[in-house]
Amino acid sequence: MKANPDAAAQQLRLLIERIEGIDGEILGLLDDRNDVYQEAKATGYSKKAMRDIIARRKKDPNALQEEQAILDTYLTALGME
Repeated sequence: MKANPDAAAQQLRLLIERIEGIDGEILGLLDDRNDVYQEAKATGYSKKAMRDIIARRKKDPNALQEEQAILDTYLTALGME
């Protein structure tokens, strides 16, 4: 049996178009996220602090606890706490 090159090309084109569509949706969502950060900033919230909180919420609680303990140890050693 011989493969149909036109069918393969059409399938490839459709796959690429689907990926391009998804990329467009991702960009739209990133714009939406930036709008929320801008709204927070306009309200007086710190974007940096919010990003840090979001990053922490994504982490495993045990890993976060260990990270905080190490940070506290270093801060104490440096006389910063």
